[in-house]
Amino acid sequence: MASSRYALVAYTHHPVGQFVEDLRRELHPVTAHMPAHLTILPPRELRGSEKAALEFLEEACSRAVPFDVEMGDVETFLPTTPTVFIQVKRAAYRMRELHDELCVESLNCLEAWPYVPHMTILKTEFDQQALDAAVIARERWAEFAGPRTIRVDELMFVRETNGVWQDVALVPLGRSLLSSRP
Repeated sequence: MASSRYALVAYTHHPVGQFVEDLRRELHPVTAHMPAHLTILPPRELRGSEKAALEFLEEACSRAVPFDVEMGDVETFLPTTPTVFIQVKRAAYRMRELHDELCVESLNCLEAWPYVPHMTILKTEFDQQALDAAVIARERWAEFAGPRTIRVDELMFVRETNGVWQDVALVPLGRSLLSSRP
């Protein structure tokens, strides 16, 4: 049986998300199927059951206050990895705090790189492809006239098996905060 990896993301149904999906479709069509998202927990194997991880996420996220982030500049993770992304400029600390609060118990793992709040545009096989794509992405992003602020109020727990990602469960932020109001 193939082992699965899990991640926690905030899908971006927003003009920025549409921008990223359109740009990805143009620059790296092999990943055009991936929905635009902010990653809270990068892919990892679980230390326990999927059910236990989901129960923990639902409880922890019910106490987390929804927040807004503002997207910044287009960057790359070169030379570490040929990835082009849009950095989170404002409120990145909120994503880091949420990451750190959730990277425990069955979701704890040794991550290959330090956590950087961002939205991936594309990941290529070769450094030069990423460099070329970054030039075009920077030009297009400079022309983007839409809002760059994204509301993070729900997350999606996702599972990868045999290279295919599937949604497991929607995890809202702040559920207990809303239910405790008079």
